[in-house]
Amino acid sequence: MKRVIGVLGLALAIGLSGQADAQTLKTVRDRGSLVCGVSQGLPGFSNPDDKGNWTGLDVDFCRAIAAAIFNDPTKVKFTPLAAKDRFEPLRSGEIDVLSRNTTWTSSRDAVFNFVGVVYYDGQGFMVRKALKVNSALELNGASVCAQSGTTTELNLADYFRANNMKYEIVAFGTADETIKAYESGRCDAFTTDVSQLYSEKLKLSNANDHVILPEVISKEPLGPVVRQGDDQWFDVVKWVLFGMLNAEELGVSSKTIDEALKSKQPEIRRMLGLDGTHGEQLGLPRDWVVRIVRHVGNYGEIFERNVGTSSRLGISRGLNRLWTKGGIQYAPPIR
Repeated sequence: MKRVIGVLGLALAIGLSGQADAQTLKTVRDRGSLVCGVSQGLPGFSNPDDKGNWTGLDVDFCRAIAAAIFNDPTKVKFTPLAAKDRFEPLRSGEIDVLSRNTTWTSSRDAVFNFVGVVYYDGQGFMVRKALKVNSALELNGASVCAQSGTTTELNLADYFRANNMKYEIVAFGTADETIKAYESGRCDAFTTDVSQLYSEKLKLSNANDHVILPEVISKEPLGPVVRQGDDQWFDVVKWVLFGMLNAEELGVSSKTIDEALKSKQPEIRRMLGLDGTHGEQLGLPRDWVVRIVRHVGNYGEIFERNVGTSSRLGISRGLNRLWTKGGIQYAPPIR
């Protein structure tokens, strides 16, 4: 009997602790908007226009969270953050989620919770065509511009050491400072995630004079981040991403959502809240995926319009294709 009471007491304590920690969703609802940390300006991922309107893959992910909660993707406040300053506002509660091309690593995951991978990336190099360099292995003795406060510097050191090459790093605090230094000739090469190289290349006055080298020297799984200690919020943000991936896999898009609502396919019906209580289990409305897809789109839609081949960046899906199409994007099922 004593053991039973002890187990019940432990379960009750855990339950009460979970309730005490599950504050973020309530805070967001009470505030009436989501606060999302983004970059200071990275085309394709999070970038404001001259009127302060934000667009990008990371931006659309935040809009999807707002759509799931409020049925309104505009109920988001975007907070631009430098790479070196991005984690403190999350820790302190100034932002609810960090959606800012951030690499999922063990040291970061020990302090925060990564909800999944929005973009599978890797670090690369950009050089001037005039340098006549065709491979990163030809950069021995080069000066390399990089942004401080990122995983870039360690990857750079590892790559050059592993290949017995020498280099000089020229580091800057922001992405804008780094690309401007590269363009002005302060260094021979510019290194960062390949997706960011495509983005930063758009800012150069003569983009065609530069080339991105073929080597990818690291794994950079980029994903949204939340605080530890609030499992409910962790689940909500995580399943927003999984909902978008499942929608694409099942062929449900912003163009087909109304037809999908008439579907008799069990997987689609569960996903759209027609059968089961999967939304309520997360603390969301039953039609949370419907809201996301109708207002923002499925994963494939937000990829294509922001960074895909039909966008200014023109990036192939590559690893970011669904697992059913030769990629590694994969979401657990809604059931």
